[in-house]
Amino acid sequence: MNCRSFLLTTAAVCLVSLHAAETLPNGIVLPREWPPASGDPKSRAPMAVPYLQAPPAVIPIDVGRQLFVDDFLIASTDLKRTLHSARKLGSNPVFRPTTPEEIGPPDGQRAVCYLGHGGVFFDPAAQLFKMWYTADWRGGLALATSRDALRWERPQLGLAGGNLILARNSPHVGGDNCVWLDTNATNPAERVKFLADHTGKRQSHFFYTIADDGRVAGDVSAGKAGDYCSFFYNPFRRVWVYSIKRSGPYGRNRYYAESPVYGQAGAFDRSVYWTDADELDKPDPRIGDAPQLYSLSAVAYESILLGAFQIHLGPRNSICELGNFPKFTDLKLGFSRDGFHWARPDRRAFIGATRREGDWDRGYVHTTAGVCLVVGDQLYFPYCAYSGIGPDGHRGMYTGASVGLAVLRRDGFASMDAGERTGTLTTRPVVFQGSRLFVNSATAKGELRVEVLDENGQVIAPFGAAACQAVSADATLQEVSWEGAADLSALRGRPVRFRFHLRQGSLFAFWVSPDASGASHGYVGAGGPGYPGVVDTVGRAALTAGRR
Repeated sequence: MNCRSFLLTTAAVCLVSLHAAETLPNGIVLPREWPPASGDPKSRAPMAVPYLQAPPAVIPIDVGRQLFVDDFLIASTDLKRTLHSARKLGSNPVFRPTTPEEIGPPDGQRAVCYLGHGGVFFDPAAQLFKMWYTADWRGGLALATSRDALRWERPQLGLAGGNLILARNSPHVGGDNCVWLDTNATNPAERVKFLADHTGKRQSHFFYTIADDGRVAGDVSAGKAGDYCSFFYNPFRRVWVYSIKRSGPYGRNRYYAESPVYGQAGAFDRSVYWTDADELDKPDPRIGDAPQLYSLSAVAYESILLGAFQIHLGPRNSICELGNFPKFTDLKLGFSRDGFHWARPDRRAFIGATRREGDWDRGYVHTTAGVCLVVGDQLYFPYCAYSGIGPDGHRGMYTGASVGLAVLRRDGFASMDAGERTGTLTTRPVVFQGSRLFVNSATAKGELRVEVLDENGQVIAPFGAAACQAVSADATLQEVSWEGAADLSALRGRPVRFRFHLRQGSLFAFWVSPDASGASHGYVGAGGPGYPGVVDTVGRAALTAGRR
């Protein structure tokens, strides 16, 4: 390393650890030491979440729909929180190996379309869903496209044969990978960002970008790590985050690094311990192995970071290899409001392996970079899973990989529920610059009313519950209004509380929009039809586009 490189590296380290206190859009103030280096890989206790222990005195809510996945927004309530899992489509898998490249050589694992991690995004420039995946186990990087994320095509790219972007023997392709479609990139040649695992021959991971014509640029060493690493963009802080696989006292875990620009050389070497499976992750009773954190992918969704935790439940690779069946992993969710600390309220599988021989998703369930897509009233979760059996009957630990889709109601991770008796939920003090209140609620058999309170808990006229037009519908975007007030513009910039009165229904989210479209100006995961990028600036228009 020359003197200039040394100084740049040292400066980068100092910037990470000694930056000025940073205030996030939700009012959380980060400590000067960031990322925090206080985590203990020897501990099995669940991660402490500082902002839940000491939330901001007033919470700004201008960015995104406000979700009830934790108590960050809640001052008091007698509603019941219900946590929801995704529903697998009955038509799964939506994409299975069929080409010679995907079926692979006779002496290989056979029949693999692998999201590991790959990436699935909606490209607004092409108005297509795009899936970057590995064709065959340790094969080339390929691209599939779709207009609805249900029926996929393999475009003839004219690059490495068929729909291959990089051939199996390309010096760039590596083993595991991660692909991110950066819709904010100013240089079109840098829209597709690609991390490849070369921990075998080159003992490192490498950052690349891939242009539409297949030209690869970069070859920047990220540093040493385990084989299955990933990255994502955190738009709340405008940093690229690297989810780094390492081994700890309890097996696989994750380390964290970040950089303001993608592909900073040696980023992995400046990592801190992040998180692991913990004592609330229970073993599979049929196996008995201690759970491990196999992977952690994340994406900005509305006002939070949504984390997909791939929990490894065993058995050991040697047992799977001997028995010719896939290892078992389930996908579980975590939620972060500061980009580092995770609340994981539900330890059930969000998308799980069936563990049944003959099922296409028997085991080794993976998420993908991008995590979820927003399509009308629903969230789409692409995932990869293994059957362990090829179409010719060949069996193997890494045989028979296909891609499926699971769905969830928009914002549907958690609902606050009431029965026949009316219940209430009162928020902490919030502040906004918008003018129209919207909710995502299911109250077709009941009703929802909202009142606005001052900081002392007194109703602000005319925004009382009696003047509120009752919401009695099941819709993911519906406006709340009051008799005697055109909108909430009189309350802009003033700390207030919302009190929701709910009977016979569920409340999933609320937000204040600047206009009648209901645009949340939050983030929409890996995108979706009708959105010009990954921010909801259009509201109802995207809802309509996604329903087509």
